[in-house]
Amino acid sequence: MSEIQQSGGGGDSKKRAKKQSTRVDMTPLVDLAFLLLTFFVLTSTFSKPKVLRMIFPEKLEKDNPNIKPPEIKDGLTILLTANDNIFYYQGGLSKTTELIRLDYTKNGLRKLLVEKNAPLISKLKKLQLELADVKEGDTASRNKIERRAKDEQLQSKLVVLVKHDKDATYENIIDIVDEFLITQVAKYFVVDPGLDPLETAKLQEQLNN
Repeated sequence: MSEIQQSGGGGDSKKRAKKQSTRVDMTPLVDLAFLLLTFFVLTSTFSKPKVLRMIFPEKLEKDNPNIKPPEIKDGLTILLTANDNIFYYQGGLSKTTELIRLDYTKNGLRKLLVEKNAPLISKLKKLQLELADVKEGDTASRNKIERRAKDEQLQSKLVVLVKHDKDATYENIIDIVDEFLITQVAKYFVVDPGLDPLETAKLQEQLNN
């Protein structure tokens, strides 16, 4: 029986192409990514924190009798106390001054503020209409109208003082300030310390009735 010899020849075998390296240099792409990131960071506008604007007057020195709180001749003074009770009076306080009860509804505090702040609200509405007619790219005109609006707010004659006793809540203060923002009241102050003796006496008289 003869042996079968396997041929080691490869005359019919095909030559395979040598594989080339597929490595890609990512350095330019990384540089481009950082450039784009830097561009968007520098040109984007960060969202402003949503905070409630609270205005407090400067504290008075109790030991100095020559320093007195400012008189509000035509302004409003709002008094807050427990159980969401709210009262106000206009001008200076005397023994004959009557406290008027309010509530937090649209027909209560908001209606009062709209009536007292009507001149400023009317002027700001006109400026808002002017701003709506300005093209978006006309930043000079927009800034001019915004400056006029700020000037009107500074010249507003309505001044509102907010006073509270120990039984008032933070929620009452926040509700009051929200109404100021809605009705465009530009000058309002939360007074600390709160009620003076005459205001406390008149407040108790109203609550007892």
